Amino acid sequence: MRARLGALSAATLAIAGLVTGAGAAQADSLPTKHPVAEGFGGAVVSDTAQSTQAGIDILKRGGTAADAAVAVAATLGVTDPFVAGIGGGGYFVYYDAHSHKVSVIDGRETTPRSADGNLFIDPATGKPYDFPTAVTSGLSVGVPGNLATWQRALQRWGKFSLATNLRPAIDVAEHGFPVDATLYEQIRENQKRFAQFSSTSELFLPGGDLPPVGSTLRNPDLADTYRDIARHGTGVLYGGSVGRDVVDAVHNLPLAPGATLKPIEGKMTLGDLAAYRAIDRKPTHVDYRGYDVYGMPPSSSGGITVGEALNILENYHLSSMDRVQALHTYLEASALAFADRGRYIGDSAYVDVPQKQLLSDRFARTRACQIDQTKALPKPVAPGDPYGHGPSCKPGQGSGANGIETHTNHFVVSDRWGNVVSYTNTIEQLGGSAIVVPDRGFLLNNELTDFDFAPPANGTPDPNLPESGKRPRSSMSPTIVLHHGKPFLAVGSPGGATIITTVLQILVNRLDFGMDLESAIAAPRASQRNSATTQVEPAWFDLPTTPGLKALGHTFAIKDTSSLDPTIKIPPDIGVASGLEFRDHGLVIAAGEPVRRGGSAAQVVFPAP
Repeated sequence: MRARLGALSAATLAIAGLVTGAGAAQADSLPTKHPVAEGFGGAVVSDTAQSTQAGIDILKRGGTAADAAVAVAATLGVTDPFVAGIGGGGYFVYYDAHSHKVSVIDGRETTPRSADGNLFIDPATGKPYDFPTAVTSGLSVGVPGNLATWQRALQRWGKFSLATNLRPAIDVAEHGFPVDATLYEQIRENQKRFAQFSSTSELFLPGGDLPPVGSTLRNPDLADTYRDIARHGTGVLYGGSVGRDVVDAVHNLPLAPGATLKPIEGKMTLGDLAAYRAIDRKPTHVDYRGYDVYGMPPSSSGGITVGEALNILENYHLSSMDRVQALHTYLEASALAFADRGRYIGDSAYVDVPQKQLLSDRFARTRACQIDQTKALPKPVAPGDPYGHGPSCKPGQGSGANGIETHTNHFVVSDRWGNVVSYTNTIEQLGGSAIVVPDRGFLLNNELTDFDFAPPANGTPDPNLPESGKRPRSSMSPTIVLHHGKPFLAVGSPGGATIITTVLQILVNRLDFGMDLESAIAAPRASQRNSATTQVEPAWFDLPTTPGLKALGHTFAIKDTSSLDPTIKIPPDIGVASGLEFRDHGLVIAAGEPVRRGGSAAQVVFPAP
């Protein structure tokens, strides 16, 4: 046991110490995770050892990166259930080695068609529900998109059937997997919420207690649900028997005896599920120092915001600057891009998003010239004018960014042919709505709480208010970087609005500061989202650059871990990134987190000698 625990982080050891001696004694069965791997023939980096192995097994059988990605995503629905699964949605970015093109699929959840701008207004008070009340309700559940995304990805780029790619997840769900310290802590953080629902407590609180670290968690209901999908297709969710159970759970919350929760039912119907479609979109694209950076367009704000920040930064030679000045410029560029995100980006089917203008070099110059190298701008800064009607270089005061955080997962896959996947998916809050669909074994999302609940008091136009059928704005930023037309990086992260800054910081670390991918991911993170205070990880205060940044007027605080719910305390990490870097002669560097959220699981098909 001592040798196995020696590979775990100090944070993980601290969590493991919370469990009983008997539970800790079983921890020898926990699989080893390695955050970095190098080799050939394909690679996977994901949150859990079982999901990474599922992807590697599919690759070894001759599957494409799309096939392996579906296997990974389905298995994460078993082993990382509080941030993944068929109850949620996400964004799929794919490099096709045959066409040499990057494509994206928008699998974001949608608002039920009967919803309107008053979705989160309490009819009894005429005011918005408080955030924790809205989250743990049927009202927060959006029409899920992950399963439709998997099917669409396989239609376009897969070799195997959906049924074949679901088999590894079925096996893990049926036979179970060991509860590690990270999963234990996630259940503990949500214990009070989970106890409100009979179906959720039966699965994650056996006998009413926390499952000990090292114990086996089985999910036969999810195994059966996956089998139904494998036999009958995605229609069992999008209009069929599984969909009927989802709708019933949303309208008739499966409350446990003695539950104190006031039930608020949702608006989803079977027709909403039957009408759902994952959407093929054109990726965002910017050229950054000779690298082609591709990301997600709206309904995600990730691709535009990362791209705009990079365009701003390209006006500066970060690699030759003093590191304090370079980080100051990075933080200011992020704040300026976030100001524009909040003002202009929403679901493009409902909002006229000026994507071309926001990603233009001309607009980036009007934002870059506002950065003062001698002092930090007063925050929040005002959005710019991408249409070119206003002053080109005059900073102003604006409204701050939405502070709601989400808990997501990101993974990356490549195959022997050179195809690449960067895929971020989520059920939003850690544990989503906390509603497990009875007899189906998966949690439902609370994705609709990513909408702003009410218009700004100052009358500023808000592109992210709920409407019938609309997709809430996301920050998910799965990214693929090409160099001379060939894959160079694939990267992404969970973390709500901090996803954008995490991806941006990793790109700056790798492309400007010359860090290797492993170091670029492991480095302490800071997230400036147009707020007076920059959220940071604790290690940020140990960096030699922090005093110099403070002298320029930057204010730092350790990331708030409350998730707007005082009962939930989460380690103050920012993001849980995973990435691939492609070298000469087919060598792939697969890198994830050494510590954050218990560390990543990286594997390659053929390890380098």
